[in-house]
Amino acid sequence: MTGLLASSAYTQVTPAPTSSSQPSASSDADAIVVTGTRIKRPDLESNSPLTTISSKEIKYEGAVNAEDILNRMPQFTADANENMSNGSDGTAKINLRNLGASRVLTLINGQRMMSSQNVDINFVPSALIDRIDVVSGGASAVYGSDAVAGVVNFVLKDHLDGFRMDMQTGISQHSNGDNYVRGLNTAEGFNNAPSNVLDGAKQDINAAYGKNFAEGRGNITVYGGYRHTDPVLESTRDVSNCALNQLDTDTVNGAGLYCGGSSSSQYGTFAPESGPSAGMGYLTNAKDGSKTWVPYDTSYAYNYSPSNYIQRSDQRYTAGSFGKFKISPAAEVYGSFMYMRDHTFSQVAPSALFLGSNFTLNCDNPLMSSQQATALCGSAAGTSAKIDTLIGYRLNNDFSRRDDLRHNDFRYTAGVRGDIGHGFSYDVNYLHSLVKYNETYQNNVDTVKAQRAIDAVNVNGTATCQSVVDGTDPSCVPIDIFKANGITSDQAQYLFADSNTAERDTMTVISANINGDLGTFGIKSPWANRGVSIALGAERRHESLQYTADAIAQEGGSVPTDGRVTVTEGYGEIEIPVLQDLPFAHALTLNGGARYSHYHNEQSSTDTSSNYNAKTFKAEVNWAPVADARLRASFNRAIRAPNISELFGPGGVGNVTTDDPCAGSNPQYSAQVCALSGVSSAQYGHIIQCPADTCSELYGGNAKLKPEKANTYTFGLVLTPRQIRNFSFSADYYHIKVKDYIGSLDPSLIISQCMTGNTYYCNLFHRNPTTGALFGSTVNDGYVEATTLNTGYLMTSGVDFNVDYTFGIGKFGKINANLVGTWLLHQKEQPQPGFASFECKGTFGYSCGEPNPTWHHAARLTWMIPGDASLSVSWRYLNKVKLSDTGESSVINSHIPTYNYFDLAGTIAINKQLELRAGVNNIADKDPPAIATNILTSFGNGNTFAGVYDVMGREMFVGASINF
Repeated sequence: MTGLLASSAYTQVTPAPTSSSQPSASSDADAIVVTGTRIKRPDLESNSPLTTISSKEIKYEGAVNAEDILNRMPQFTADANENMSNGSDGTAKINLRNLGASRVLTLINGQRMMSSQNVDINFVPSALIDRIDVVSGGASAVYGSDAVAGVVNFVLKDHLDGFRMDMQTGISQHSNGDNYVRGLNTAEGFNNAPSNVLDGAKQDINAAYGKNFAEGRGNITVYGGYRHTDPVLESTRDVSNCALNQLDTDTVNGAGLYCGGSSSSQYGTFAPESGPSAGMGYLTNAKDGSKTWVPYDTSYAYNYSPSNYIQRSDQRYTAGSFGKFKISPAAEVYGSFMYMRDHTFSQVAPSALFLGSNFTLNCDNPLMSSQQATALCGSAAGTSAKIDTLIGYRLNNDFSRRDDLRHNDFRYTAGVRGDIGHGFSYDVNYLHSLVKYNETYQNNVDTVKAQRAIDAVNVNGTATCQSVVDGTDPSCVPIDIFKANGITSDQAQYLFADSNTAERDTMTVISANINGDLGTFGIKSPWANRGVSIALGAERRHESLQYTADAIAQEGGSVPTDGRVTVTEGYGEIEIPVLQDLPFAHALTLNGGARYSHYHNEQSSTDTSSNYNAKTFKAEVNWAPVADARLRASFNRAIRAPNISELFGPGGVGNVTTDDPCAGSNPQYSAQVCALSGVSSAQYGHIIQCPADTCSELYGGNAKLKPEKANTYTFGLVLTPRQIRNFSFSADYYHIKVKDYIGSLDPSLIISQCMTGNTYYCNLFHRNPTTGALFGSTVNDGYVEATTLNTGYLMTSGVDFNVDYTFGIGKFGKINANLVGTWLLHQKEQPQPGFASFECKGTFGYSCGEPNPTWHHAARLTWMIPGDASLSVSWRYLNKVKLSDTGESSVINSHIPTYNYFDLAGTIAINKQLELRAGVNNIADKDPPAIATNILTSFGNGNTFAGVYDVMGREMFVGASINF
């Protein structure tokens, strides 16, 4: 047991402190609740595969964000995190088994964290985490919807008697020396990243005070915390300093990467949709400032990467309290309050008149040269005739777009629990959470104002907005888009219009359960010492969403929406000790559970509603032939009900990273193949490529969605041989298959599959009827349809290994060795029911998204030095992965090599009141892989998979804990 307690991550849960998943009120002081079941038991064993991450591991890693802790474990794949900028909503999520963040149920002390569509791991105060329990496989029969891939339970230190303060500061250091990528920047005339950087500082301070009273029958604990993260620009790292594109289809230059960019540049680019220059491709203003249109080439591309964030700024406050008071053994009242205020900014390149929007140019515009007027209007030059034109014109670097993201989250619980005799206890609980999310998008061009500023006429020799002449907008300032760098900072100020959106999410849960030992009534197996245990309960959950958008946001495609989901559930669980302390049957235990759920979904704004029922169940067996070895197996039927956003989310057109294979003067595919996607013979060879590798997709909810269904199988072996003291080993096979999974078809998959002749996917193309382009900002432009629907299936299987061993080295202390690893057997997806599936094991990119290494482990070797000190080294390993074959091929990005990261940390206790710690993560300052942007279809940022690989370089931290 000493070895287990010392380990950083192990299969069996540690002895639960007072802050266990659901604190016991049973008269049996030894009874606890293990995550994954509601049955109280006197032992520490779990029937389901269970990994626990201790608070000591959190200190070793120097993690101040809870998602960082989990993303370093092999069972997890990075999701939304602090290294995401463009498109981020400021939240952090966790992705278990790479089945998606929505398929893992997140708990705090055994209860739901937030509403299912708004879980944010930032809410968890990392300094108060006692341990993190991770249960693999479905657990819907125990906890309800969402527990498809498994459950993550944050168990907090909510019962203190004294004062505790924890402080930490950290900073990143990186040496830029990727000569290949630096050469790409030099070739394009872009500035390289600095040779050495020291940035990305983080500060974290937390304090808590608890007090027992009434002779220990009561306790109140309060806490508060502050966290600050400095922003880091992509210009500071070689890998992200420019947007990387592929040369693989370039027969002249061969395979490789090059620094690409956006055709919406500071020079000004035009694509007339009628007139003599229609279909001629992009025309751009000459670099010398003369008002002359010349054919566009890649030297005019704008490098939009440098001003993007690769680490967002963040400022976060947390506060809360926990309390309980035992009136009598039959009644203990308890409750909690938790609060978070988080303010973060994401930042991307300056705004522009983007090529996805249609503008109208008047042929008598006084700012246009005669050469440009003739090219645009032909014989109509100088008249009031108007020509529809796509325009790309980037504002200067004074005006990076900033997304101001603000969260105010509240969570309240209150309940009463107690012992009602004969081995039975009860717990009645009320939980309410509220998330207030406000977003302000700054420094973005308002297309309505841009059109007014473009529409200039001659008034007494002065270019003047037509809207000033007719009085519709007296404040209009004309802009000169007909020469390079023609829009001044003063002119740009008129074009801006901040957009504001707000979201309010609530969740209310009322639950009641009874937990009891039927052995007190004589109900038990004749071959067992313990009696049959049961847990019965009921729960009613109500979730709501209200999303609002101002006029500017709605102009940009945001649509107000609302929705409510009400769930009424009843559940039961039974555990039967069949054999105990017999030959070849030290213990044999059976466990079963079932849950019935009724869902009612409704949307007031559309008067839409739906109802459905769901049933989930589980069966588990735990057999220990001897005390040193245990076999366990389980089957779970789990569900995930669609959340409000998936049901009632507004439709709109957004950006997606991909290219149009039928665009350009020399398309990748023949006219016959491209015709399947809606390309006419007249359009073929004249379609404009999606700017900056960014085409458009149509997104939105679907009120007809039904729950996902998942079957989960696990088989495991646990060894704790007495012959090898302080040693434990476990191996658990898991198999999870999710049918009718809720999602949308990946646009890259839609495009690639259509090019193979699959008409189902080709029918999802909606090309611009005039130009044939696959980009735009409205439903009248080009896009691929990727709305929410019940699709095919997801399937994953593999084996988790967990080894822990502690041994003495005499007067020099002890050594603890620990390894948690996952061997992936399958990672499959079938996006369309009845059609082919594809295997993502050992692959990355395109439809397979983030890397799925065949073997991934986190190992730690810790020297426990006499005198309350420790020195620990961690080894994070990600096996080589190859590029998925569900998209275009690549030579330069055909694979990502094996990655090894080594981290070092140490702790020393000065006395009982003060402990110091320090560490370095990614000691070798290993660069992340450089990957072309069109391959990064899932959680990519800065030309790499941020969160999977260390993008900041070498991270150093120091911290201290004070206890009184």
